[in-house]
Amino acid sequence: MVATVGVKAESRRHRRTKLSRTLVLVLLGLICVIQFFPLYYLFTYALKTNEEIFVTNPIGLPIRWMWSNYTVALTNGNVSRYFFNSVIVSAFTMLLTLGTAVMASYALTRLRWKFRSAANAILMLGLTIPVHSSLLPIFLLLRSAGMLSTYQALIIPYTAFAIPMAILMMSGFMMNIPLEMEESAFIDGSNIYRTFVKIILPLMGPGLATASIFIFIQSWNELMFAQVFISKTQYKTLPVGIKLLVSDYGTNWGQIGAGMMVATLPTLVIYLILNKKVQQSLIVGAVKG
Repeated sequence: MVATVGVKAESRRHRRTKLSRTLVLVLLGLICVIQFFPLYYLFTYALKTNEEIFVTNPIGLPIRWMWSNYTVALTNGNVSRYFFNSVIVSAFTMLLTLGTAVMASYALTRLRWKFRSAANAILMLGLTIPVHSSLLPIFLLLRSAGMLSTYQALIIPYTAFAIPMAILMMSGFMMNIPLEMEESAFIDGSNIYRTFVKIILPLMGPGLATASIFIFIQSWNELMFAQVFISKTQYKTLPVGIKLLVSDYGTNWGQIGAGMMVATLPTLVIYLILNKKVQQSLIVGAVKG
C-alpha cells in the first residue's frame, strides 16, 4: 500500500515537472518570437514595394522580392559611403574611449593620490550634462577650431560623452580583481605599467566587451550631432544618410528599409562576437551580489 502511494506521488510530481517545463518552453518561445519579430519585419520591409508595405502585405513575406532596393540604396542613395563614414567614426570613438576609460578606471580604483575623489566626481559630472544643452557650445568650439565637417567633429564629442559611462562601468569590473594579484606582481619586481598591461587588461575582457557594445551603439546611432556638425556629403554618417533618403515628392520606403537593415547588421555582428564576454560580465556581477 505504501509503495503504491509513493508511486502515485512520484507520478504526480513527474507530471507537474513536465507541465512546468512545457510552460517555460512556451514562454521562452513567445519571448523569442517577440524579440525576433522586429528583425523579421525590417528584413521583409526592405524587400517590398510601397504598395505591399502599406496596403496589401504589411507583415507577410514579400510577394516580389525587391533585392534592387539594396542596390539602389547602396549606390544611388550613397548608403555605402555613409556606412564607411559611420564605421570610421564608431571605430575610433570606441578605441579612444576604451583606452582612456580603462586607464582612468585603474587610476581611480587602484591607485592612491591626493585629488582622486575630486577627479572622480568631476568625471562623473559628465553623466549629468544633457547632450542637447551642449550642442551650441560644441558647435562654436568646433567652428573656431576649423573642424566642422570632418571626422574629428564627431569623434571628439562622442568620445567625451562616452568616457564617464565607460569609467563607471569599468570601475565596477576592476574592483572585482583581487589586489593580491597586483601585490604579488610588485613583489616580483613588476612596475605599475607592466602590471596594468600584463595583469589588469587581460582580466578586464568582460568589462571591455560590455562597454564596447554600449559605446558602439551610442556612436553608431547618433543623429543630432552628425546632422548639425557635418554639412559635407562625404563625411555624413549612416543615420543622416538614411534620413536623406526621405523625399518630399516620393519616397521608396523599401530602399529606406534596406538602409536601416544595413545599419542594423553591424550591431548584431558586434553583439554576436562579444556576447560571451557580456554573459561573463553578468555572471561576475551576480556572483558579487
